[in-house]
Amino acid sequence: MNVLLEAAAVRHPAARRGAAAAVGPLSLGLDAGEQVAIIGPSGAGKTTLLLALACALRPTSGRVLLDGADPWALSAAALRQRRGQLFLAPQVPPLPPRQRVVTAVLAGRLPQMGLLTSLRNLLLPTDLATAHAALDHFDLADKLFDRVDRLSGGERQRVGLARALVARARLLLVDEPLSALDPARAGQAMQSLVDGARECGATLVCSMHDVPMALRHFPRVIGLREGAVQFDLPPQEVGPDRLQTLYHGHLEELQGPPPPELPVLEPTRPAVLHCR
Repeated sequence: MNVLLEAAAVRHPAARRGAAAAVGPLSLGLDAGEQVAIIGPSGAGKTTLLLALACALRPTSGRVLLDGADPWALSAAALRQRRGQLFLAPQVPPLPPRQRVVTAVLAGRLPQMGLLTSLRNLLLPTDLATAHAALDHFDLADKLFDRVDRLSGGERQRVGLARALVARARLLLVDEPLSALDPARAGQAMQSLVDGARECGATLVCSMHDVPMALRHFPRVIGLREGAVQFDLPPQEVGPDRLQTLYHGHLEELQGPPPPELPVLEPTRPAVLHCR
């Protein structure tokens, strides 16, 4: 799905009427199938931007165009249909505690289901293989029939990501997908999400707290501060100086998992360094 923001300004969902915009005015374009990480300090407007892209917040000025159409200019029925092509994964997945994991995962397909099919799926999930395969990407296949309230916080977050993989959405919007995961799980989960989006041709936009992970997995990184784009670059051009400027006053948020240890070279083997 193509995304275009034309001088779009968006208020925080909890802001009072007439309050200043949390994002924008912002002009930005994303091509169909792109994978983009949005980084920035707390309060930068990352979540507000995702909500605007998900058609959950209407811009106070400007436009957000999805495949060239303004969703807020559509009829109510057409807007519901457009929202069915999107999937927003919040930082804390809204998983009913007594629900089984398989049902929670397959709920990602509810927008494509009719009323009777969705009710039947609550009682007797019909696509166990799809749910099992999605969970297996996140090492949770053995939790297929467990109840959600018996999972750890990190397991619940991975269930939310598995639900994103089965959603068949054309635009995946994921808010802080790694906040409850340890470094080893985080890397695996991020790779599974990126690979899954690529396989189905979906546009993927992630807000990321873990800056090293964003630079490692995304070909395009947008730095957001106070609702404005500070840079929009490939990861190899996002150096320490840019990051320190972006996180000025919030440098503690730049702490991420340490890079992997470099291999020890044999003394007799010449080493060639390539510097960018």
